[in-house]
Amino acid sequence: MTRNIDHRRLARLRQGQGDIANHVIDEFAAGRLSRRDFIRRGTVVGISVPLLGSILAACGSSSSSSASASSSASATGAAGATIRAGITTPTAAINPVTVADQGGLDMLAQTGEYLCLSGQTLKLTPVLATSWSSNSAGDVWTFNIRQGVKFHNGAALTADDVVYTYQLHTNPKNGSNALSAFAGVLSPSGVVKVNDSTVAFHLEAPNGNFPYLTSSDNYNMIILPANYNPASWQSSFIGTGPFVLSSYTPKVGANFTRNESYWGTKALPSATQFTFYDTESASVLALTGGSIDVLGQFSVSGGEALLGGGYNVIKLKSSAHRELSMRNDQAPFTDPRVRQAIALTLNRPQIITALFKGYADLGNDSPFAPVYPSTNTSVAQRAQNISQAKSLLSAAGHPSGFSTQLITEQLLEIPDYAQIVVQSAAQIGVKISLKVESSSAYYGKATFGNSDWLDATMSLVDYGHRSVPNVFLTAPLQTTNATSGTGPWNAAHFNNSQYNSLVAKYIAAVDLSTQRSLAGQIETLLLAQTPIIFGYFYNYLTATAQGVSGVYPTAIGHLFLYNAAKS
Repeated sequence: MTRNIDHRRLARLRQGQGDIANHVIDEFAAGRLSRRDFIRRGTVVGISVPLLGSILAACGSSSSSSASASSSASATGAAGATIRAGITTPTAAINPVTVADQGGLDMLAQTGEYLCLSGQTLKLTPVLATSWSSNSAGDVWTFNIRQGVKFHNGAALTADDVVYTYQLHTNPKNGSNALSAFAGVLSPSGVVKVNDSTVAFHLEAPNGNFPYLTSSDNYNMIILPANYNPASWQSSFIGTGPFVLSSYTPKVGANFTRNESYWGTKALPSATQFTFYDTESASVLALTGGSIDVLGQFSVSGGEALLGGGYNVIKLKSSAHRELSMRNDQAPFTDPRVRQAIALTLNRPQIITALFKGYADLGNDSPFAPVYPSTNTSVAQRAQNISQAKSLLSAAGHPSGFSTQLITEQLLEIPDYAQIVVQSAAQIGVKISLKVESSSAYYGKATFGNSDWLDATMSLVDYGHRSVPNVFLTAPLQTTNATSGTGPWNAAHFNNSQYNSLVAKYIAAVDLSTQRSLAGQIETLLLAQTPIIFGYFYNYLTATAQGVSGVYPTAIGHLFLYNAAKS
């Protein structure tokens, strides 16, 4: 691609930018990055939104709206309303360290805030950090902390709070759910206070996407006051956000009021009310019956009434998916041919039509979703092939099939998908008994030996969206090591040194061309091994009543209402 570049202006704009930021600028100027990828990549490496717009203009590209990193939808109604929302019931106590489910993460973000926000188009927006940058190696990232921010108890936010929060979550002794992102990336000693307004993260290895791990993508990482006991969080919901807790009743709901001392633009609603629902049907009925104004998430299979008109439906392309794990350390799934055979029984286009009416993308048995710029689309898509599946099963010593059990959870379309898996496997003689549990029973303690999710021979679990595939590549697929904290969600008990090496190289890469090359190698390896079936990546769907505007969901499951209004 040839660009009409104002080189003198571009040279001025590059001054003060680090090596990695200038590399991204070079990639765009040379035509190796699209405009959209440049904006997205630029926000990751710490180029400010105004500067992105100026660079676009200097390179002969419009600097209009898509360079904006606005994190709120446009509201058309009056301020001061009470917005009533329905979400899935949190599965356990709301503790920033241990929350691992959608209802819980949504509660964290009502009053807590992150260093930055990963928005609907995968761009990063500053929140409690005003800016960030890395050294040339990509293994030290420095964040400037916003000044003038106060916690709900009146205490000022400082670098000490950020250091405490990150050391809390990166210490394996605390069992933080955020170790799914931080294991092998950041240790407590790597979190360093530079001064009262600056924190440096010294990583264990280069990481080209590290700012995403400080964002809302890493949903446990709301900033806590220094020395605060996270086990007490449910009693106060202390944070720095635009709402403060009014009341919280486990298994029932929560109420919030506007934070009149908020550091940023005050929230439009005077209050928000959240009702928890154990089943999708009950939440859909609540919206259609007028009991709530907003439904945080619904599935196509359970919310067809909302797709027929009369409601505002927000559709987000995402990397959200389901992972069908097969225990690589338990017969018969010790043989990759058996795992491949199960994968080959699935008719993925039919599944997408049946469960999502097309609101999903095909999965190719790796975490690389179509939404990711680094996904290598040259790797052939796996398709249903019953004869090949039977042949593989016979070669593995199971010409008549075998019997096993699949355990999963009662959530959205997952039980329907599980039934399809059972019926598909039956075509090659594999008899799967299905057990569907409540989410709380399924997750258990979310540790090996104490969780049907992690211990079952076959396990089908939900994974929320992430803006980069790092967590998907590491937590469920890296070799499990209790000392380092790697592989905490490895339900497949997958152990492959070549895979670990490729993922380490991918994570360290700072440019898209290198990432795509490594992604292709990882995709190919996972097709050969098939420890996990990634059948589809579904659109994230949120619905509101007519006349409700300004609602901002994220594909990972957050529901931000600070700009919501009713007309």
